[in-house]
Amino acid sequence: MLARHMSLSAILLGLFALVGTGVVAVIFTGTEERIAEAERAFMLRSLHEVIPAELHDNDIFSDMITVNAPELLGTTADVPVFRARKDGKPVAVALTPIAPEGYVGPIRLLVAIRVDGTLLGVRVLSHRETPGLGDAIEAKRSNWILGFNGHSLGNPESKGWRVRRDGGEFDQFTGATITPRAVVKAVHNALKFYQQNRERLFRQTPAQAEAIPNVESITQ
Repeated sequence: MLARHMSLSAILLGLFALVGTGVVAVIFTGTEERIAEAERAFMLRSLHEVIPAELHDNDIFSDMITVNAPELLGTTADVPVFRARKDGKPVAVALTPIAPEGYVGPIRLLVAIRVDGTLLGVRVLSHRETPGLGDAIEAKRSNWILGFNGHSLGNPESKGWRVRRDGGEFDQFTGATITPRAVVKAVHNALKFYQQNRERLFRQTPAQAEAIPNVESITQ
């Protein structure tokens, strides 16, 4: 009798698990496209914030390659690089490095760099920093992130690419140093990556990349 009850319970649990998995799968399938579309819209808005529409005449969302440079871009995953052009000439790139040393965890950034190496803008795409403290890195919370505009690898010089508490030129927040320190370092590293790869980043066209598998990936 006991064995029969145990078997029945196991069957019921299995059925519940099967039904639950099926429901989750149906919901995921039904919302996957909408989630992808929402993510695409968010990225497009973010790109247009850092690379104004009047600066380019191409579809920067489609003119994209991927790169892989864990040491400078903070992740072992491929990182997309969106290219802006006008009349076919390079204008700027926007890449999405990771600041791995955030207070709570990795911080995903969007860093836009003019063809001459000056920063057009920086935005935070995602983070888990402390609300009311570390989240001041968001443009909607404070103007701190706008302080990168116009800077470059040589402006300030290398020792200036730190928060003021470490002897650099960038402000930290009251009571929060780790978060801005991580962002400053990540932006500086993104500029280094751009300087080392500028010619290659603009050289490849999407059409050529499709014709030659894997050629769009620049690996360091």
